[in-house]
Amino acid sequence: MSLREYLAESTDVLQRAAEAIGQAVMDAAIGAVVGALSDNKPLLVCGNGGSASDAMHITGELVGRFLQERRPLKAICLSSNPSVITAWSNDYSYDSVFARQVEAYGDSGAAILGISTSGNAKNVVAAFAQARTMGMTTIALTGEGGGALAPLADHLLAVPSRSTPLIQQVHVCLYHYLCRGIEERVIAAAL
Repeated sequence: MSLREYLAESTDVLQRAAEAIGQAVMDAAIGAVVGALSDNKPLLVCGNGGSASDAMHITGELVGRFLQERRPLKAICLSSNPSVITAWSNDYSYDSVFARQVEAYGDSGAAILGISTSGNAKNVVAAFAQARTMGMTTIALTGEGGGALAPLADHLLAVPSRSTPLIQQVHVCLYHYLCRGIEERVIAAAL
């Protein structure tokens, strides 16, 4: 495959994602996060592998800044504390490592953004199940269909592809758009 063909395929998935997800769904997800933050509740973010890096990237943009100067936002990456992850996984289970942190950091009215290209990451699914019991808003960033996260997601951002690298590329665009929208609304509301 040539570079031109690969980029054309990437562009096609980006365009299909814009149509499949739609503005209303993105606006609702942004609104849910801003609503949590305006009530001084956190946004928790989690994922595995490349999605763990994305989770760190998102929280870095929100705690620091994305494009504009503003106050720091209460965003916590559940994938970034090696001591918590290894201690809990060693003593209990990797499948519940994010759910345990949701218990620790979550709250009714808070939000969680879970990233899984398949939508089937057991620890992200368990985190969503825990978040639901606590009255949190759930936002899933997945691939086609949403997998096991789909029925647990209040806001499903499912990229219409089964190609992991293409899904990940679109995820970056989607979460940058989320960060931009969150930042704009926070500044507009002077939160």
